Amino acid sequence: MNKNAGLETEQMRPDRVAILGAMDEEVALVAQGLEGAQHDPKSAQASLDVVCGSLRRSDGSQVQVAATVGGMGTVNIAASAQYLIDSYHPQALIFSGIAGNLNTDLHINDVVLGGTLRYLDSDMRMIAQFAPQTADFHSDARLLKLADAALADMGIKHIVGTIATGNYFVDTPEKTAEVKEQTGADAVEMEGAAVCHVAARNHVPALVIRALSDNADTDYEVFKEFDISEYANTASKLVLNIISRL
Repeated sequence: MNKNAGLETEQMRPDRVAILGAMDEEVALVAQGLEGAQHDPKSAQASLDVVCGSLRRSDGSQVQVAATVGGMGTVNIAASAQYLIDSYHPQALIFSGIAGNLNTDLHINDVVLGGTLRYLDSDMRMIAQFAPQTADFHSDARLLKLADAALADMGIKHIVGTIATGNYFVDTPEKTAEVKEQTGADAVEMEGAAVCHVAARNHVPALVIRALSDNADTDYEVFKEFDISEYANTASKLVLNIISRL
């Protein structure tokens, strides 16, 4: 018998999870699904509003959850991720949001799970000299498997693919072509690689979930007026579904 079997089982079933959302609506809906949800006033020092509560698994055990909106862009989301890790010591970190589609086989509202995440506008030859010393980042294999099962049960088309992360909004055919050539990505956004980067530095398993909101061809002034309520509802249900399977 493997002497570490019990330890491995415990590690594979985290009882503390942090959730980063891209939108206020999404995190609010996640909070509604938690038992005993309360806002942590201490999180205001990091310019965040963290909601803490618990979620019951199908076997009756509970998972403690800390959820917040992380902000747009790599610096905002990295700071938020580090705060959650330092303050709540999660054993898993889930980031859910929207992205521009770069894959002609996918359509609006399909989902890309971040199997591989790459920075779009960073010279990783230098950055990768520091921990975790890698140019590419990856969602945790077990979390990907749980997300795949949850999406399949919900009837949502999805792939485990490559996501490009950069600090500018991709909204023209020229930019789209450049991103695809540079990264080979299925989707482009502004936070995912930074979340996995911070998680990897802290040895915390992470999962990036991206629903496709457009084909990376929408001007930001138009995009920011999108009604995201339908996605927020689906995303919150998906995140809670995944946590219940942990």
